[in-house]
Amino acid sequence: MKLKEKYDVVIVGSGLGGLVSAIILAKEGRSVCVLEKNNQYGGNLQTFVRNKTIFDTGVHYIGGLSEGQNLYQYFKYLGILDDLELKKLDENGFDLITFDGDPVEYRHGQGYDNFIANLLEQFPDEEKAIRTYCKKLKDTCDKFPLYNVKVGKPYYEDTEVFEFYAKEYIDSVTSNKKLRAVLAGSNLLYAGEADRTPFYVHALSVNSYIESSYRCVNGGSQITKSLLKRLKEAGGEAYKRHEVVGFGVDDGLIASVKLKDGPVVKGDLFISNIEPKLTIKMVGEQFFRKSYVSRIKNIESTVAAFTLYLVLKPGTFKYLNKNYYHYKDLDQVWNVHDYTQEDWPRAYMVSMGIKKNTDGYGDNLTAMTYMNFDEVAPWEGTFNTAADQNERGQTYEQFKAHKEEQFIVELEKKFPDIRNCIEAVYSSTPLSYRDYIGSNRGSMYGYVKDASNSLKSFVSARTKIRNLFFTGQSLNMHGILGVTISGVVTCSVILGGEYLVQKVQEANLKEEVKE
Repeated sequence: MKLKEKYDVVIVGSGLGGLVSAIILAKEGRSVCVLEKNNQYGGNLQTFVRNKTIFDTGVHYIGGLSEGQNLYQYFKYLGILDDLELKKLDENGFDLITFDGDPVEYRHGQGYDNFIANLLEQFPDEEKAIRTYCKKLKDTCDKFPLYNVKVGKPYYEDTEVFEFYAKEYIDSVTSNKKLRAVLAGSNLLYAGEADRTPFYVHALSVNSYIESSYRCVNGGSQITKSLLKRLKEAGGEAYKRHEVVGFGVDDGLIASVKLKDGPVVKGDLFISNIEPKLTIKMVGEQFFRKSYVSRIKNIESTVAAFTLYLVLKPGTFKYLNKNYYHYKDLDQVWNVHDYTQEDWPRAYMVSMGIKKNTDGYGDNLTAMTYMNFDEVAPWEGTFNTAADQNERGQTYEQFKAHKEEQFIVELEKKFPDIRNCIEAVYSSTPLSYRDYIGSNRGSMYGYVKDASNSLKSFVSARTKIRNLFFTGQSLNMHGILGVTISGVVTCSVILGGEYLVQKVQEANLKEEVKE
């Protein structure tokens, strides 16, 4: 397949938001081209192999995928559900919240009745608090039409929902410090902060996992493969190792993109699935209003991550069909990012990959914690991806080795025999996220949402250039569900919101009729 000179729609970046947008527009008869700089499509859906073991870079589990739930409906419309091999996580504890010095593992169960029942076993005097909290989760999620695959404003029904804090609300339902920490315990999913994170971010993240939680068998890249199949069937095109280095502007509109190796690709509409900050730089700040450039530039990005990838010796470590969120103590649940060199990591999330033919033992374990970008600033000028390989030097390797050891020492407190099970250790730093995903300062989850200034980090799919649109995790929410919805938001702006939601609903109705 050869690049054409011109397309109806040119999409820069093949992350989930870009691929979802591409399929929607190709299904509507537009000629669509997706351009990706890396060796692999998929952004955070990318996997990599070490010691014949598959690791996910970003997708450790997915929520809302049981029949009729929100992500299920979107994936059904996109036509990818039947291709996916999934493993449902433990229904009585898909997420376990644990603390140093406390042997109890606090369980988040799947399904609201189960979620409540499991917590009541461990907090029998807290029924009112638990039920009040669950009702608030559901009520908050109901205010986001696209989250519920309904027609409405693209993002939300009323702005009040943005203006109260997650920690403040959770603290208001109970005085039990342990329960507060357990309800907030999976906040590494969205980089929760005590004095900023709005409750809606907590609710939208946690609700879909409570409804249902799954792992991708053999990694999340199967989602990318299926999306690419559907894109090609709809007549769309995708090209990897085609890095866009600039945009051509003509008479106030984007006319083309320029590729690193020379060619120019023209289009009528352009969708950027790369971060808005970077997009504006690539287009040229002079083509946007100064106030708009300044606002986007000044939006703060969320914290970055350090991730440990452990290859396990065969038959040594039992496969865990659940995730762990572990904290050094209760008081650190909302301030994990505020660590010192001595007490790092204050908390971590542990997840395991699952193979198709498992023998009951795991072959890998991933542990993720926060890392501030400033820690890797000495190597900020280096760049390294599979498509463009460079060494960062011996001091960087020493830095990583030191952090790996520090992290394993923490893991041993929770999993005492883990060191004896390790065959090989790999890790990624904020620089890895920056280089592969193109995120500002290696940010994990797009832009910081702040309840005290809710519109500050709001980025519209429309830009100040009429034929340039944004999609991806910087728009509304991160994660598989959030980014899928961002693709729908972007295409709603182009095609009409009501029209597109009806298409999604119809695709699911047809399925019901068939059955």
